[in-house]
Amino acid sequence: MQKEVKPIESWKNPEFLASADARLVRIISEYLEPAARFRKYNIANSIVFWGSARILSPKDAKAALVDKKKNGDNAAIRKAEHMVELSRYYADAVKLAELMTVWSKNLNDPHHQFIVATGGAKGIMEAANLGASRAGGKSIGLGISLPFETGLNPYITRELALQFHYFFMRKFWMVYLAKALIAFPGGIGTLDELMEVLTLIQTGKPRKRMPVVLYGSHYWNDIIDFDAMARWGTISEKDLDLFKLCNTPEEAYEYLTERLTALYLKDKSPAPA
Repeated sequence: MQKEVKPIESWKNPEFLASADARLVRIISEYLEPAARFRKYNIANSIVFWGSARILSPKDAKAALVDKKKNGDNAAIRKAEHMVELSRYYADAVKLAELMTVWSKNLNDPHHQFIVATGGAKGIMEAANLGASRAGGKSIGLGISLPFETGLNPYITRELALQFHYFFMRKFWMVYLAKALIAFPGGIGTLDELMEVLTLIQTGKPRKRMPVVLYGSHYWNDIIDFDAMARWGTISEKDLDLFKLCNTPEEAYEYLTERLTALYLKDKSPAPA
């Protein structure tokens, strides 16, 4: 007598779920699961920090430079010296995230909390999550599955740590909740995220207003000549107002809190600390 067959239900079938036929199911999952998570933990507004995953903390950058000097490789030493220079942005990201988190926690309206969000990896992203953690606040990590990534940084609020397969769904969640965005020095990934957001704002696609800060004028003016684009006519002069260049955590803090208050809090102000 033959035994009864009990097939796996389709939604539990790992072979099917990983197949090309189930791509739409995976995409929808990366929309619905984060939405449910953010709704559960009452997350409606974020301040997104972008920047290089390669930037080290000042302590680690100095230690790496000492190590490279021992080996005597001039090219490696020069690279390590650049990393020491860039490490100031790690420290600045920690401080700015801490300032913004303290400000958000002290708002009179508990329904308008602005939660630090990052791409979840190391470097500037780790720094921002660390700053929020030091201020005793929540922070979001929107990670992406890559062959060389080992996992998300340890400073993200565990309930708000998410991992994505699709870059476009990850970027959707970066922007959907964002009320402000800060681009620290970064590489191709940071440029991709920044340019997509500037395109959205330039073309008027979002209904909301999102202040954008380019942090570190020395870096950004060296990397992108927006003024030249305006002179050539590939962007308009008014497009130069799509972002604000800032060079200190205090300067960025003043700009962001002023704009967020005007756009989303109106006459409401932070409660006394």
